[in-house]
Amino acid sequence: MLIFLLVCLKYIVLVPWVGRSIYSYTTKGEGERDLTNFLILSMIIWRVIHNQMWISFSRYQTARGKNRIVDKSIEFEQVDRESNWDDQIIFNALLFYVGNNYLKGFQNLPFWRTDGVLLTALIHIGPVEFLYYWLHRALHHHYLYTRYHSHHHSSIATEPITSVIHPFGEHIAYFLLFGIPVLSLVFTGTASVVAVAGYITYIDLMNNMGHCNFEFLPKWLFKVFPIIKYLMYTPSFHSLHHTQFRTNYSLFMPFYDYIYGTMDKSTDTLYESSLSRRDNSPHVVYLTHPTTLDSIYHLHVGLASFAADPYKSKWYMWMLWPLTLWSVLLTWVSSHSFVVERNIFNHLKMQTWAVPRYRFQYLLPWQKEKINRLIEEAILDADAAGVKVLSLGLLNQGDELNGNGELYIQKHPNLNVRLVDGNSLAVASVVNSIPNGTKQVLLRGNLSKVAYAVARGLCEKGVKVATPCKEEYEKLKGRLGSELGSNLILTSSYADEVWLVGDGLTDDEQNKAGKNTIFIPFSQFPPIRVRINCIYYSTPAFIIPKAVENMDSCENWLPRRVMSAWRVAGIVHAMEECGKHECGKTMFDIEKVWQAALRHGFRPLHST
Repeated sequence: MLIFLLVCLKYIVLVPWVGRSIYSYTTKGEGERDLTNFLILSMIIWRVIHNQMWISFSRYQTARGKNRIVDKSIEFEQVDRESNWDDQIIFNALLFYVGNNYLKGFQNLPFWRTDGVLLTALIHIGPVEFLYYWLHRALHHHYLYTRYHSHHHSSIATEPITSVIHPFGEHIAYFLLFGIPVLSLVFTGTASVVAVAGYITYIDLMNNMGHCNFEFLPKWLFKVFPIIKYLMYTPSFHSLHHTQFRTNYSLFMPFYDYIYGTMDKSTDTLYESSLSRRDNSPHVVYLTHPTTLDSIYHLHVGLASFAADPYKSKWYMWMLWPLTLWSVLLTWVSSHSFVVERNIFNHLKMQTWAVPRYRFQYLLPWQKEKINRLIEEAILDADAAGVKVLSLGLLNQGDELNGNGELYIQKHPNLNVRLVDGNSLAVASVVNSIPNGTKQVLLRGNLSKVAYAVARGLCEKGVKVATPCKEEYEKLKGRLGSELGSNLILTSSYADEVWLVGDGLTDDEQNKAGKNTIFIPFSQFPPIRVRINCIYYSTPAFIIPKAVENMDSCENWLPRRVMSAWRVAGIVHAMEECGKHECGKTMFDIEKVWQAALRHGFRPLHST
């Protein structure tokens, strides 16, 4: 949260310039307005959007695995290091505002000038590419590399934003270098909006494309236009520079590497092999969905720095409401789940897929059939891809929606993929989170498969389960039978020190709890925290082993490198090679499931 807030606050340095620009444009007369100055703000917004589009596209492609170049994982450390990718946009904007205000010839630019566009292209192909090549080689000298350029090369598996992660000294050098064509246009009087804005967009485009960790430029492009291989690099070309360090120094046009003999000999081979690489077929799929409207930005394919911290709704996200509205409309008409994340655990390949529906849509009765169809299609896709286990996350396993997944087993009895609702491990997590010495707990919230099983597990251990609701008491007693039912208590007191809470817990009920009461959720979603003098445990979750790779985003509200019990259950199910479905009314032995999770290195997360 702190990182994301700082990202927003740093744009304040632009406020005086933007305010001055808007004031000047709106108060001056028709002939005195400088449209160029006013368009700098538009260029800032466009550059941020353009870069974010590449980030989301790249993360989606690498999650699928298709055409991936480097298999090395991306972790939180890299995300944190690259969270300031927009610093160079702010820095460049400030310099453009200064240039527009004080550099003669940089005001009231025409929209188009052919001579200026051609001059920009010629200067880039000549001086800019040549000077960058030798600057880049100099940066790989031991003295400069250890003090500056090694920061950029800390990322072996690159993302589009890796392209602009440099020390401030390098940013100054690059601005001076890329400023040569712009200043040439200004001094020759051939500058235009298209030439300047187009050149900046070209730099961003090529920078982002070259740092994607997947290949996508088609072979026919180089066959039809052979000269392009000297004028445009590929992602695999620059990826070799990040893995080999001493080859492929060129900016965007590789011909200087050909001239000076620094072209990596495996460039063409890596291009071919990356382009022919197919989608990864995972062993385990976790099927989730967005929760709140702005949670779309918290997905792995959303805002990287936002997704790298536990999800919390933030007041400043309202600024993105046009994009949020567009995403809602897009998900509403979308007819297929999509891949959002890829992880590896030893030999196990894992993916997270998202059903394009928000939490509120699951609560709409008329959306039930459509959502079930989306889940069913995801299951059939996983089955066709050879997936071993698919675990149903969040509301994808609702009792009223699909009978905790039973609907799909009845409809498709010959499924090879095993469906897991993960409730057995969730129950084990809750039961084992009860503080030692607890004699009685209060059960509040809507009764569910997990709630019944938790009550049974505690009663079997001799822990009394109390509820103030007679209807719930009767339902629990009917499920547990007379023998265990003796540990059920109908109470009017809210004085218990430990509460087991689920969906439906009200603010009024929380306010009845005593000081230092421990709230332990058994639901998928955490309760709203009303009391500051009480202790709230996490929803059932586990700290994952160090062997789990490619963890660079948080699962909803959970901390870094923590997975929900429902997600972990699918992984354990596959590791144990259990050949049965775990959904519907089926509940595995919670002690065996618990021990299996611990045996594979998962550790319970209780309090937060």
